[in-house]
Amino acid sequence: MAGLGPEPPPLATLRRWECEQARLRAAVVAEDTERWQREPGFGGLQRVGGVDVSYVEGGDGSACASLVVLGYPGLEVLYEECRMVAVSAPYVAGFLAFREVPFMVEAVQRLQREQPGLRPQVLLVDGNGLLHQRGFGVACHLGVLTDLPCVGVAKNLLQVDGLAKDELHKEQIRSLQKKGDTFPLIGTSGAVLGMALRGCNNSSKPLYISVGHRICLETAVHLVQSCCKYRIPEPIRQADIRSRAYIQKQMCSLLAAVPSGLKRKEKADVEEGSHSGGGDEDSLH
Repeated sequence: MAGLGPEPPPLATLRRWECEQARLRAAVVAEDTERWQREPGFGGLQRVGGVDVSYVEGGDGSACASLVVLGYPGLEVLYEECRMVAVSAPYVAGFLAFREVPFMVEAVQRLQREQPGLRPQVLLVDGNGLLHQRGFGVACHLGVLTDLPCVGVAKNLLQVDGLAKDELHKEQIRSLQKKGDTFPLIGTSGAVLGMALRGCNNSSKPLYISVGHRICLETAVHLVQSCCKYRIPEPIRQADIRSRAYIQKQMCSLLAAVPSGLKRKEKADVEEGSHSGGGDEDSLH
């Protein structure tokens, strides 16, 4: 997760965001809509997408938005796009979509224009869907705006509707003995908000799966399980790996572009500061 970046938005903005979430939530379809979703082994599913936004250290809002499309069931990378973006919206719990989804939507739209044959049939999102304070997380938001089936895949439990990381939850996690084991996430309201899934045998940490759009929870869980080589499903893992690598490449390019004389001056300034003591010492660590 990135630094907090810009200042928190005014209350009026939060109210506007809440209204937007409520309006879009009415369009969420929490059931299977595609033929491949009902076929054994997801027959007919050929392309699964993953999206990610990785942030440059420092919290200035610079980030890399990435979209990858993997072949299914082989999970080979068919398409990737990484693009540096300037994030202007602050991080506010429950409103992550307003910070990141615009860049994800733009990436899907570019792919649709330039290589429509590689458009994903479903998207996996690092975040929540219906498992959310207002039942409309980033996976729902992205799904509704792109009209694509979407699945929320979170690494940590969002504690809403009475869900908590208490002893009962820890005991349920211990009950996940092998890849594919699950237990439902039932709120105090009685609603099934999602499912905890053990994605692989090598990690006991569960994933928290929730419906985003145009898919039911059972199908979402089976799809995520089938995409896991490691703990994190491959479409999200590849999007994250490639976005971080792209940031590193951009940073190296920027350093290489700095004139050598300036580099020597900066180095001398740092060395002089390190020997002179004073209040600037902490800034070097």
